[in-house]
Amino acid sequence: MVDRRMESVNLSLSGMSPGTLRGQTAVRPSPPDFSPMNRRNFLVAGGTAAFLPTMAHLPLAPQPAKGKPFRLNYAPHFGMFGNHAKSQEDQLQFAADEGFRAWEDNGMAGREVAVQEALAKKMEQCGITMGVFVAHGDFGKPTFASGDGGMRNRVLADMARAVEVGKRVRAKWCTVVPGAIDPRLDEGYQFANVVDLLKRCCDVLTQAKSEMVMVLEPLNFRDHPGLWLTKVAQGYAVCRAVGSPHCKILDDLYHQQITEGNLIPNIDRAWDEIAYFQVGDNPGRKEPGTGEINYRNVFRHIHGKGFTGIVGMEHGNAEGGKEGEQKLIARYRDADAW
Repeated sequence: MVDRRMESVNLSLSGMSPGTLRGQTAVRPSPPDFSPMNRRNFLVAGGTAAFLPTMAHLPLAPQPAKGKPFRLNYAPHFGMFGNHAKSQEDQLQFAADEGFRAWEDNGMAGREVAVQEALAKKMEQCGITMGVFVAHGDFGKPTFASGDGGMRNRVLADMARAVEVGKRVRAKWCTVVPGAIDPRLDEGYQFANVVDLLKRCCDVLTQAKSEMVMVLEPLNFRDHPGLWLTKVAQGYAVCRAVGSPHCKILDDLYHQQITEGNLIPNIDRAWDEIAYFQVGDNPGRKEPGTGEINYRNVFRHIHGKGFTGIVGMEHGNAEGGKEGEQKLIARYRDADAW
């Protein structure tokens, strides 16, 4: 989901702002486009670039009728179908017409209230469920691990704001990245500080009578060195310690393929604490079918376990233009065919 190189998703007391997120809070601008491709610079090494064209031309399974809903609730983002539809409302309509029944927008909290309400209305008309938006993500400071009172207050203010955003856009999930490690503290103290602050965040949601779920995203060490939360097992331990339905795991399979692999066994072990998935193939962070992950098997597995939540399409397009967008849809149809 989120990246040191992305536009700022740190919901500071002054609101969200663009620019590279390095633990700093900028002044809130006019509403930006926070599509994941604007948030991330997916840098593909030379060997990867040579690899992708070969994978991109693998034969696909027979395609079902256009508009048929997918088996799983895959969630595109703004900009993914920008060659087929320009306005945000038209992009939602295009996705619905292609069979998508979910959407995610990491930067939703930074949009004007009127825009949030208009997008929520359009999603409802299209039968689209809103997925995650970012409630808090700081890549430069130990916002959770340090136990610092000022950082704690900022996080709690972000969560209070996220409650209001969630109400407006009918969102059930919001992403939280628990910041950087604190090299001055033993890991045991950091763990305790993270758990304590997450419990306080849960209290904010409970007191607001919100059903929203914070989903904690472990991020890979290669793209995001120095972050506190990196592995699914670590997220599992945190969620068990917090012990609240408001605190669960966002299992981004792109990140976890890099960090540890073993995707399906880790899904099974952490299943009770996983509330949300995001995907992207590796290498390259493009759509399923362009890398090494057998997403058809993964999707079949989580569908077989009864997963009815959202699978966020947090990746770039392997190919440009309208043709590239159609190929992306075809690759999801292929991965969804079992």
